Amino acid sequence: MQATERSGVGALRLLLVEDHAALAANVFDYLGEQQYELDYAPDGLTALHLLATRQYDVVVLDVMLPGIDGFTLCRRIREDLKCMVPVLLLTARDGLEDKTQGFVAGADDYLVKPFAMMELELRINALQRRSTNRQPLLQVGPLRYDAQQERLWADDSPLELPPSAARILQVLMRHWPGLVSHEALAREVWGDAAPDANAVRTHVSALRRTLRDHGYPALIRASYGRGYRLVAPDGNEQ
Repeated sequence: MQATERSGVGALRLLLVEDHAALAANVFDYLGEQQYELDYAPDGLTALHLLATRQYDVVVLDVMLPGIDGFTLCRRIREDLKCMVPVLLLTARDGLEDKTQGFVAGADDYLVKPFAMMELELRINALQRRSTNRQPLLQVGPLRYDAQQERLWADDSPLELPPSAARILQVLMRHWPGLVSHEALAREVWGDAAPDANAVRTHVSALRRTLRDHGYPALIRASYGRGYRLVAPDGNEQ
């Protein structure tokens, strides 16, 4: 299967990383090439090369790959390439620990095999919409977030965040100092493909750990049964 070279106007640029050629062919047949520019990688090294040389709107990434597994590849996309493209994981491993590992590695969404092709397309389009519909600049105290670049600064020091964490922080900053319910957070961050409450908590916990590791241990305050609130680093919620 060859990577396509067409460049239709407004087409969504999709990279599918999947070692099962038959499944990849089925995905390509379903999506077609009218609304998508479709590239294919059968392994992690090929995917890294494509991501280093081309730009994509969404990456659909299988977890069980030869050589570099999907979790490791997702982490390398974030840490080595500094690439914030939305990543959708595909896997038959549906345990909470597996989902947590994927989200912590930097994934934005998780689809369990076997899946309906329509659901795959809905999730791909939801990821793309969220990545292009963001306020350009938000600031709360020393926190400054550039939504177009998905970059966060704290006291003028850059913080690297995966797209899902960056969008969570964007929502909390946009609603600061108000409380954002679990349902509203899931809807604004994930849209039609909103995950369950456990997955939302996993994303928020990963974001809190990242902020804590950079010297901000208490920026996100949880209100039991209600939602989350961003607290200014000086402790002032006004």
